Amino acid sequence: MGPGSSLGFALFCWLLGEAAAYNPWGFLRGEAELWGAPAVGQPPNFSPWAWVDVSQLQAAAPLHPVAVQCQEAQMVLTVHRDLFGTGRLVRAGDLTLGTASCPATAQNAAENVVTFVAGLHECGSTLRVTPDALIYSTTLNYSPVHAGNPIIIRTSPAVVPIECHYPRRANVSSSAIKPTWAPFHSTVASEQKLLFSLRLMSDDWSAERASAVFQLGEVLHFQAGVDAENHAPLRLFVDSCVATPAPERGSSPQYAFIDFSGCLVDGQLDDATSGFISPRPRPDVLQFAVDAFKFAADSSSLIYITCHLKASLANRAPDALNKACSFDKATSLWTPVEGPRDVCSCCEGRRCPLGGLSRRLQAPSRWQGGRSRRDLSSQPDPVVEEEDVMLGPLLIHSWQHPSRGTVPSGGAGGRLGLVLGLAAVFGLVVLILAALGALTACCQPSNPV
Repeated sequence: MGPGSSLGFALFCWLLGEAAAYNPWGFLRGEAELWGAPAVGQPPNFSPWAWVDVSQLQAAAPLHPVAVQCQEAQMVLTVHRDLFGTGRLVRAGDLTLGTASCPATAQNAAENVVTFVAGLHECGSTLRVTPDALIYSTTLNYSPVHAGNPIIIRTSPAVVPIECHYPRRANVSSSAIKPTWAPFHSTVASEQKLLFSLRLMSDDWSAERASAVFQLGEVLHFQAGVDAENHAPLRLFVDSCVATPAPERGSSPQYAFIDFSGCLVDGQLDDATSGFISPRPRPDVLQFAVDAFKFAADSSSLIYITCHLKASLANRAPDALNKACSFDKATSLWTPVEGPRDVCSCCEGRRCPLGGLSRRLQAPSRWQGGRSRRDLSSQPDPVVEEEDVMLGPLLIHSWQHPSRGTVPSGGAGGRLGLVLGLAAVFGLVVLILAALGALTACCQPSNPV
């Protein structure tokens, strides 16, 4: 073998070794590192944060005179009594919180600080809902009382606006609405609001589910709730729930798995185990489990869930209008989450009364024009407020995903495709064996002649 042939054979062996050691995913990994791709499973920062406007204080102190902590259900304010940074301490009694003028909950004489602790709906705070956050607003009020000569003052009143911002995350909540009942605190009734929610929960109900992707055979765990803080005790009911393949309310097909003012009718199907969870975790929370389903004629495998939620006074006994009933297949009877069994008797005949402002979501005509009118012939309904909430989209996979088209198994076309496929496989095997033989020859030491 001449020098040129040896050089060519060595070059071929080097190229073959590089091809064998090449990692086809290395380029993609390097590109991901270049662009700083986030780690899989790392959640974004959804921590609540506070905004405080101290422009009226004009404080010269190096430290912020007002510190706010936005906690899960309350806000904590720490106020330094050197409010204006002049070295003159304000009286703790001259500081109040919100339009309700709530006094301080604690004082620290050694550090000259005053602490306020209030629920998010307390002390006259207001709620503003944006697409991205729930914003609770209140004020720290400084109203000095004249001591000594009433003709002169040595300080002036001040108002410090305060906001707590809570990102809405992935859960679905209704818009804030004003209640219509006669509350026990009439002075702040016009400022109080209810917030309905519908969430997907984990299998053990311990946390909100992060994924909305399911397979047929799994169970959807729903949790409906109403924020009843600083309100008269409330009990939540799910009046109806309708699944649609699109977010539009009038889209079709529609499947009502809760209907007739709280009857979980899906549980009557032979292949379903759906039902409400009893007992409730709290009166203002209602949980229910529904076997995963999808629309047979829809190729997208997406479903949207729209539920009509309503809250009634907790001291009102459940009735045919306000109930949560599941079908017990062992006894073939309807069973309520609470209350006497006869409140569910109308579920069997599916002729439950329609009360107050309630709407049956499966009737497309009643979607238009907002709320339906109150039936003047019906009895007074203890419903406090009601709202529609939507959850979705949910992606429901089948266990098998059949292809759109079918290829005929017989005929010349099918046989030709089979022959070409076998020929391609045979050629690939021959090529691999040849490459392995050449690589083995490259690795063997040459014997000098």
